[in-house]
Amino acid sequence: GWCPLSPAGAQTTQLLVEPPWRPAVLWDRVTLTCQGSGTAGATTWYKDGQHWGQERQDRFTVTESGTYMCDRLDTGLSAPVTVLDDPLVLQVPAQALQEGDTLTLRCRC
Repeated sequence: GWCPLSPAGAQTTQLLVEPPWRPAVLWDRVTLTCQGSGTAGATTWYKDGQHWGQERQDRFTVTESGTYMCDRLDTGLSAPVTVLDDPLVLQVPAQALQEGDTLTLRCRC
């Protein structure tokens, strides 16, 4: 018989951040890439909760601080990503860590 796909297995829209440091900061020349199913270029962007004019682009370099999300027709809205404009920040790699792992921190000013 047929059964629906569980939420845990559903495909979602991913907002990828490069370079992979958190928090993301403006002076790192952050690039956001929206990944999801559907037609390439069919991406709607939001900045600080408002519809934002980077239409038909799946990838761009951030030039303004703020909180960004992207929406793909088939997979929905991404989780938000905040890009800061702070002059001093302590960053950690954007990766899953387990107890005992070595962690490199980056302090930028």
